[in-house]
Amino acid sequence: MLLSLELFVMLVLANGSPVVVARLLHNRWDWPVDGDRLWRDGRPVFGHSKTWRGLASGVLSCLLFAAWLGLGWIFGALFGLLALLGDLLSSFIKRRAGLVSSSRALWLDQLPEALLPMLMAWYWLPLALWQAVSVAVLFAIANVVVSPLLFRLGIRKQPH
Repeated sequence: MLLSLELFVMLVLANGSPVVVARLLHNRWDWPVDGDRLWRDGRPVFGHSKTWRGLASGVLSCLLFAAWLGLGWIFGALFGLLALLGDLLSSFIKRRAGLVSSSRALWLDQLPEALLPMLMAWYWLPLALWQAVSVAVLFAIANVVVSPLLFRLGIRKQPH
C-alpha cells in the first residue's frame, strides 16, 4: 500500500513539476522538445508547451524522490522519463487528430503518462499488475478532478 502511494506521488511529481517550474520561470529555458518542427501533416510534432525544461524538471523530481525513498535514482529517472514520454505520445496523437495544444482529450491526456511508468514499476518492483493499473487509473481520475481546481487557483493555464 505504501509503495502504491509513493508511486502515485511520483506520477504527480513527473507531471506536476513541469507546470510548477513553468509558472516559476515563465519563458526562461522553454525550448520546445520538437524544436517547433512540423510533421508531414503540417501540424506541430508535439506543440510548443512540451519543453526540454519540463522534461528535465519532471525527470529530476522523480529521480530525487525515488533516491530519497531508497528506490534508486535510476528507477526514478526512468519512471519520470516514461511518464513524460507518455505525455509526449498523447500530444503527438492529439496533434495528428487535429487538436490544438492544450486541448482536452479525456483519458488520452492522462493514461499514457501514467500507464507507461507504472508498467515499468510493475516489472521492476514487487508490485502486482492490478496495483500498477489501479495507481494509473487513480492518477487519471485525480487529474481530471483536481486540474480544474488548480486552474482556479492560478497554477494551471488550462482547466484540464
